[in-house]
Amino acid sequence: MTHEQQLTVAVALSVCWSLVVVSWVAGALYNAARGPARRRRRVRQPATVLVIVVIILAVVVARLVPDSAWQLLAWNAWWIVALGLVVLAASTAFTLWARAALGTMWSASPTIKEGHGLRTHGPYGVTRHPIYTGMSGMLLATVLLLGGGAALLIVPVGVVFLEVRIRAEEQVLTAEFPDDYPRYRREVPQLVPWLRPRSRRP
Repeated sequence: MTHEQQLTVAVALSVCWSLVVVSWVAGALYNAARGPARRRRRVRQPATVLVIVVIILAVVVARLVPDSAWQLLAWNAWWIVALGLVVLAASTAFTLWARAALGTMWSASPTIKEGHGLRTHGPYGVTRHPIYTGMSGMLLATVLLLGGGAALLIVPVGVVFLEVRIRAEEQVLTAEFPDDYPRYRREVPQLVPWLRPRSRRP
């Protein structure tokens, strides 16, 4: 990868991830001040400990595996960089769109708020968890742009994090919308656009 390509990758990753983080922080502050009140529900919270354990394991593996071994899983092709930039830009835009569509109903943890309605339009008509769809694309793009190698460890960490969050959110939404959510779940894919949902009983 040339110096110019490295600079482009660094700027793209910094800008895109910063946009998401800033929108999250700004949204959280706004919702805390003016958003609707939360309604408590007895649901199992995301297994934060599991995510932390996976992150620690990923760091340990990255340290223990020699650089020569990681180089076997690395790549350095201009077209992969180009693909990564396209995926990063599209995924960031999709993530921000989904975040904006959720508005004041967004929260950092799975929560039902006063006046909460089931979103099924816009990005929520593409996947049931469009924010996580966008973040998945951003993580994939990050791995592509970093050239693989040890960066591949981002994948298992991301998978565990998203699986934990999705399970918790679907538990909350199924409890809150026992009639509508099972039907929505049958009609709209969970995470991958255009992937037909598996048939489930309500």
